[in-house]
Amino acid sequence: MARERADLGFGDALDAFDPAEWAPDPAARARPEAAQTREIAARTGFRSREAGQGAAPVPPPAPMSGPVSAPVPGPAPEGQPRRRRTGRNAQFNLKARPETIAAFCAVADAQGWGLGETLEKAVALLQDAYGTDTAGRG
Repeated sequence: MARERADLGFGDALDAFDPAEWAPDPAARARPEAAQTREIAARTGFRSREAGQGAAPVPPPAPMSGPVSAPVPGPAPEGQPRRRRTGRNAQFNLKARPETIAAFCAVADAQGWGLGETLEKAVALLQDAYGTDTAGRG
């Protein structure tokens, strides 16, 4: 009791299909000369990201002879990430006004502290000033 499959209408188009009718891809355009490309790039102000021939080689670092202490970082330049290996691994997100955030970062930069260290010192000062009793929270 096998039923015949329904005709989907593709047979007619496939019967007339001839792969020999396909045209080959057009030939690739000839590449311009390297000198011509450099001239156009210089004329239009294009700056390449590739290392140039005029770049001075970077000397290898001097070998270290003993323990080295990390320098105390100064204020972070504008937009510079503040990354230090501190052992802190808990994240604390909060919302504040832009001027409060700027003042907090200014204190951290002025003291040469990271933001986590600045928060820890601020909490210690608040605990000294107000105590550690949190029963008054409402």
